[in-house]
Amino acid sequence: QVQLVESGGGLVQAGGSLRLSCAASGRTFGTYVLGWFRQVPGKEREFVEAISWSGTTYYSEPVKERFTISRNNAKNTVYLQINNLKPEDTAVYYCAAALGTSSDYARGASYDYWGQGTQVTVSS
Repeated sequence: QVQLVESGGGLVQAGGSLRLSCAASGRTFGTYVLGWFRQVPGKEREFVEAISWSGTTYYSEPVKERFTISRNNAKNTVYLQINNLKPEDTAVYYCAAALGTSSDYARGASYDYWGQGTQVTVSS
C-alpha cells in the first residue's frame, strides 16, 4: 500500500511560480515511477510529468518548458516546480505512483496509487 499526499497548491497570479510537493509513505519509495497529472472539471485528466527512481523524466511537450519534476528519495517526496503560471494551468494536480514498469507513463492506467489532489488556481 502506498499513500500519497499532495501540497503546495493555491491561488497565484499569472506569471508567478509554485512548487507542488507529494509525500509518499508505505512501500519503498525508491522503486516507483512518480507522476503528476492535472484535471479540470469536465475534462479528461492530463499527464504533466513523471520521474523514475533513477531520475529519468517523462514530459508532456506543451508544458515541458515551464514545469520541472524532481524527487528526493531520502525524503520520500516528489516535487513539481511550475514557473510562469498561466490561467490555463488552473486545475487540480494529482500525484500518482506506478509500482510496475510501463511503456507509457503518460497513461493514467500505468499508475497504481493516487493522491487526493491539490488545487492550483491562476488568476489573470
